[in-house]
Amino acid sequence: MSLKRPNNRKVSSKRPYKIIISGGGTGGHIYPAIAIANELKEMHPDIDILFVGAQGRMEMQKIPEAGFRIIGLPISGIQRSLSLRNLKFPFKLLASLWRSGKILKEFNPDVAVGVGGFASGPLLYMATRKNIPTLIQEQNSYAGLTNKLLAKKVDVICVAYENLEKYFPYQKIILTGNPVREDIERAGSRVDQAVEFFSFSKQQKTILVVGGSLGARNINDSIYEHIQEIIDADIQLVWQTGAIYFDEFQSKMERHPKERIRIFKFLKEMDLAYAMADLVISRAGAIAISELCIVRKPVIFVPSANVAEDHQTKNAQALVETDAALIIPDSQAKDRLVKEALELLDQNDKLEKLANNIGKLARPDAGKAIAGEILKLVA
Repeated sequence: MSLKRPNNRKVSSKRPYKIIISGGGTGGHIYPAIAIANELKEMHPDIDILFVGAQGRMEMQKIPEAGFRIIGLPISGIQRSLSLRNLKFPFKLLASLWRSGKILKEFNPDVAVGVGGFASGPLLYMATRKNIPTLIQEQNSYAGLTNKLLAKKVDVICVAYENLEKYFPYQKIILTGNPVREDIERAGSRVDQAVEFFSFSKQQKTILVVGGSLGARNINDSIYEHIQEIIDADIQLVWQTGAIYFDEFQSKMERHPKERIRIFKFLKEMDLAYAMADLVISRAGAIAISELCIVRKPVIFVPSANVAEDHQTKNAQALVETDAALIIPDSQAKDRLVKEALELLDQNDKLEKLANNIGKLARPDAGKAIAGEILKLVA
């Protein structure tokens, strides 16, 4: 159920719908936004979509690569530690609010959508001030600060987890799940392509390690400290170190045989990585979880401890409680991660059970559902 604010704006049937999508900062916000935009395009090929992001953030590159226009705001987040950069925040916020108002006036959207991240706050706030229908999408089991602040003003809130009434007005909530990229949905049919891409054997088992686009220090250290055990077990390894750590670990790996190890800064071909994997080691971001549900892969989550309200642990725990995943705290990864991963790879029945249970949580039509809710708001 959703509440819709009275709206006197008239949409001409002679022009395409105009939708503005704001937010970003991380892949967890950006890729769902692109998936939603692609679904809208599928439903209405002539729809006019404009993205609004934060200057200097990764959406300013990723959105144009996906074929959409984007405008940047000067907004940035508040630093959790004491920092002189926090003194600039009020000025950046005011500038972003003014710029958002100008964008809305010039683009004149039928609906404004927020997917979380710095830029969604100013844009969605100004949209509600202008009586433009609004929708936000919350990816996590713990609501982000921006979305919590916007919740009372927007019309519809699409969520991926149940029991978010403690953060949002219950009458605005619609359970849709998180949208994932179209190529991820096709990963199951790409095993042969994956074998060729990685030059791996189809008969040997493979571990996929991902720690987010920037990387995860403890996961990377855990893998490297036990790399010889992985090699001795005759296991193939696809290892995304993240941009921050790539040079360090690529250099360290020069002293080790690499016939069965592929190390990457960032993997664009995640569909092939999932297709190749018998077991995934991953952070517990909401989009990573949604992708793993779609591709039905056994996973050991190592939640990041450096996120608001420890929401990655909450995300992962929701799967652990249904026997759909395993979890190892970040602080214990160096001692437990590789040992338990290798033990799990020897338990085919357990791998199959985890894969079946995580697959039951998949919502493959999430992007279509959210796009449908957006179009319902068009006056």
